Formats: sequence, structure tokens, C-alpha cells
Amino acid sequence: MAAGDIVELQRNSPKWVTVVEDIVKLERKIFPKHESLAKSFHEELKKKNSGLLYIEELDGSVAGYVMYSWPSSLYASITKLAVKDSCRRQGYGEALLTAAIQKCRTRKVGRISLHVDPMRTPAMNLYKKVGFKVDNLIQSYYSSDRNAYRLYLDFDAS
Repeated sequence: MAAGDIVELQRNSPKWVTVVEDIVKLERKIFPKHESLAKSFHEELKKKNSGLLYIEELDGSVAGYVMYSWPSSLYASITKLAVKDSCRRQGYGEALLTAAIQKCRTRKVGRISLHVDPMRTPAMNLYKKVGFKVDNLIQSYYSSDRNAYRLYLDFDAS
């Protein structure tokens, strides 16, 4: 596989351990401790109806990843999207998000939702570029002084 290819993490993959270790390192670096899934990542990946896509750098390390789930036949969620600092502004985030949306669409869901800190301007811009719309503001979602927008992307009923 070439660098920049999007790969779906499979439970039986020989790279499972190294990929998950790279993702846990990214989680710890990018997200505040109370938002990080670093401690529960293995459990999150074991959940039914969830998936993870990632992109590798030339050296084989994880450049970025997106985690998604489809808890019901009605909707799906993007639960995490992260790109390593040194790999940002190269299209990885958009490629991962688009791939996750396509995976969710195969489940025939009508809506995908996600939460984002309004202060994360690059993330907000990406989500809007791809077609997400603001549903509402959720006060104290991340912590007592950090809110979140709930965003959604609806699909045609066709």
C-alpha cells in the first residue's frame, strides 16, 4: 500500500497492534485527557457497528484516522477524526471524512452526525465544506467552559 492510501482497520490485521499504538499516541497528543479515547481505544474498536479508517505516512506510521459508528439503521456518527500536526493541510482530513461518509452511506443511514468544538475553526471549515450543517449548540459538552456544535449531514431518501 502506498502512503496516503486509506485503509480500513481489520481486527485480524497483522498491523493491528502498531496501528492502534500510533492512534493512541495521536489521541494523547491531540485531544485533552478527558476527550481522549486513549485508555479505552481497544474497547471502542470492539464495539459492534463501528469502524476505523486510517492513512499511513511513508514510514508506515499513522498520519490520521477517523472512527465512525452506526448505532441504528437511521443514523451514523463520526466519533473521532484526527490528523497528525505535520500532516495537516494536505487533504488527509477531507479524504478520511469522505471515506467514512461513504462507508456510512453503505449502511443506508439517512443522517450522519458529529460534535465539534466551535473554536476548532479548521475542523468546522472542513465539516461545512463537505456539507455538514449546524444542528444546535450544546452547552458544556466537553467541559463546563467548552461547548460543542452538533452537526449533521442528511442524505436524500432516494
